[in-house]
Amino acid sequence: MVLNHSFPDIDYHPMPLYQLNETFWFPPVTESMEDGLLAIGGDLQIPRLLTAYKKGIFPWYEGNSPLWWCPDPRFVLFPNELKISKSMQVLLKKNAFEFSVNQAFHAVIKHCKITKRNGQDGTWITDEMLEAYTTLHQSGWAHSAEVWQNGQLVGGLYGIKMGNIFFGESMFSLVSNASKFAFIRFVQQLMEEGIVLIDCQVYTEHLESLGAQFISRENFTEILSRNI
Repeated sequence: MVLNHSFPDIDYHPMPLYQLNETFWFPPVTESMEDGLLAIGGDLQIPRLLTAYKKGIFPWYEGNSPLWWCPDPRFVLFPNELKISKSMQVLLKKNAFEFSVNQAFHAVIKHCKITKRNGQDGTWITDEMLEAYTTLHQSGWAHSAEVWQNGQLVGGLYGIKMGNIFFGESMFSLVSNASKFAFIRFVQQLMEEGIVLIDCQVYTEHLESLGAQFISRENFTEILSRNI
């Protein structure tokens, strides 16, 4: 899950990248390059996306082609290790925002796409990504969490749920603490539903403050194999 994401610096190594074709196949994640880049090409059809997530692979767009990644180490959150600051505890106790789930998925992903972020010139959420994840939502795989203030959507996040794993994709916030409020409330709900791990993909200071940590790719894929 990336709140304040800048595109990774892609180092095109002399070794060739895996070029995907029309089959929903991926090379072993251990074949990823040092920066986590594994393959290029293919499409965002639902069977391919589900195959990718099950293996711990996720897409980002660069130009017109999807790039497929599986970094090592992996940034994750174990729900029972969620950290809630004293200031956020006050906001949660006061119910400073209204919280909902799956009530405005399209609006959430659209905000994640268009919200400008410091240090980021563009977005990896292309129109193709928006369409694909909306289809995943309609199919019951993708989910959103929203927070509202005076009837207006002011923050939220979305991602994929498979088995006991939630793969966080992106967050947005239009007012202070809105995304943190959404994240904390959603993690608490996911924990009640039996989710054992939340994939945050790559490091952000924001998520580290909430308890996210690095684990090895080997450990990550082992957890996936036991819980999907």
